[in-house]
Amino acid sequence: MTEKKVFVASPESKAKAKQFRIIALIAWVIAIAIEIYAILKLISNETMVWLIVGIVIILAFAVTGSVLWKKANRLDPASEKDKVRFFIQNQLGAIIGVLAFLPLVILIFTNKDLDGKTKGIAGSIAVVAMLVAGISGADFNPPSVEKYTEEINQQTTTLKELNVGDQVHWSSSGNKYHIYEDCHHIKGRNKITQGTVKESFEQKGISELCKTCEGKAKKGKAVGN
Repeated sequence: MTEKKVFVASPESKAKAKQFRIIALIAWVIAIAIEIYAILKLISNETMVWLIVGIVIILAFAVTGSVLWKKANRLDPASEKDKVRFFIQNQLGAIIGVLAFLPLVILIFTNKDLDGKTKGIAGSIAVVAMLVAGISGADFNPPSVEKYTEEINQQTTTLKELNVGDQVHWSSSGNKYHIYEDCHHIKGRNKITQGTVKESFEQKGISELCKTCEGKAKKGKAVGN
């Protein structure tokens, strides 16, 4: 019976994930800081244009943070066994995205000094921005140690069924692993790494077999049979 391979993020992946998370947190802190400034200084009829500019900038930083945070989670995912941590780690972008706008939205619509035009325009833009930030920050198919472990073992089995061994190749900039080093998708690339499917997951977060290589392997197996 084949031993089950369990996913463990490599030190390199953890280091890169940490870097992404730090930058994401900085982006989120800036977004919240601009929100606070907008609440204190920009909620008025006279500064509506600057309020809208502030909302757009907040959205940019919130979405940037969420994109980087999700990239980090794919390099160093949480385990489903710890349900609280798993939820927070994977949905933190959505939480921060809402928090970056909700207080501002509430204050825009409840401010008695604002006229209807300002509330309608700035408030609507803020609500849309909040929805965009929240949705872009949510992870509807979050990665996990368990999912990666299952995929690693399934794909290792697929390679064995194709009779191609367990060694694959991937490039530093690619998002798929390849059975053949001379595959035209990676041929001529400066840095090609060879290893197992498990190593491609752990070192690069790659979780998909190149369709060209898969088709070539299937043809080779058919000819061999």
